[in-house]
Amino acid sequence: MNKIRVLSVFGTRPEAIKMAPLVHAMAQCGELESLVCVTAQHREMLDQVLQAFSIEPQYDLNIMQPSQTLSTITVKALEGLEQVFEQAKPDLVLVHGDTSTTFAAALAAFYHRVSVGHVEAGLRSFDKYSPYPEEANRRLTGVLADLHFAPTRQNALNLQREGTVKNVFVTGNTVIDALRTTVRDDYRFELDVLNHLDYRARRVVLLTAHRRENYGRPMENIMAAVRDLAARYKDVLFVYPVHLSPYVQQTARAALSGLGNVLLIPPLGVLDMHNLMSRCYLVMTDSGGLQEEAPALGKPVLVLRRETERPEAVQAGTVLLAGVEYAGIVSAAARLLDDADAWHAMSRAINPYGDGRACRRIVQDILYCFGRVGAPADDFVPQ
Repeated sequence: MNKIRVLSVFGTRPEAIKMAPLVHAMAQCGELESLVCVTAQHREMLDQVLQAFSIEPQYDLNIMQPSQTLSTITVKALEGLEQVFEQAKPDLVLVHGDTSTTFAAALAAFYHRVSVGHVEAGLRSFDKYSPYPEEANRRLTGVLADLHFAPTRQNALNLQREGTVKNVFVTGNTVIDALRTTVRDDYRFELDVLNHLDYRARRVVLLTAHRRENYGRPMENIMAAVRDLAARYKDVLFVYPVHLSPYVQQTARAALSGLGNVLLIPPLGVLDMHNLMSRCYLVMTDSGGLQEEAPALGKPVLVLRRETERPEAVQAGTVLLAGVEYAGIVSAAARLLDDADAWHAMSRAINPYGDGRACRRIVQDILYCFGRVGAPADDFVPQ
């Protein structure tokens, strides 16, 4: 019997981190042929992840260009994938999450009548403009997908409420699988300044802020809050890998440059980021992925957004929605910096996102859908 040819398509750093362990898991399965196509929607940050996980794509569309728009990303990905699908002739196309690459690849597969598997399916904020454009991308991808790999039971319920009840599998999140290979006690950082921080003697707060919907007043509020927190807590070091977006760079440096306990550094590779997170005291972020990764490492998370499509962590107590108003951010951070009991309660909460076996479940679910095994994997249940 021929192998099932699976083509994984991704284009950004977050997608690559979460797809990398699945690419390797499929390559180790004798009944699957695992192929990779990258659009390179983000070139430099994507390449860092590919190198870190030793992935060599069979196809590279290299679509990134200066001042690219959502339209140009989508159109160039669609056009490039036409040729890839004709050459690769996949039986299944896997996409991840909610990027423009995700939607374009799902649409291209639909045009070629190729089945689509959506990894990290069912996340919803229920506001199509927040996060933008991610919420629309994942909803549109969900309509086109044939197999839905939902990280949590709540994600599966979201799909069911929308009428998607066939081939919905609860797998856990593949990022937890990735963390098991990236975090090490003896890790040496590529960015050397991080090797010289005393993580035991000084509390480190890891900050990330870059989302489009936070541009303008919300981002200014975030920066003002961090500036004033740094002034109040001189013993705390705030480490901020600043996104390459010109707007984020300008806003961050205008507000935070010159502060003795704020370290502005370049964007980190996945290995540096995961190991910095494992050593920090607290995470403040508007990122989606860090909301899943940090709880797995026992790190409380303050989400710098008005809402989150990852409510499981809020319900579990590992994540607190701090919002984008100055007073709310300062209050939430001060509580965790002042109250050890509050910090311990969040750090010890049960991680709702995975147990490191998501990729194993997805592989079995693919085999089941193609008639190669008699049953799907058991659903992930947080313990």
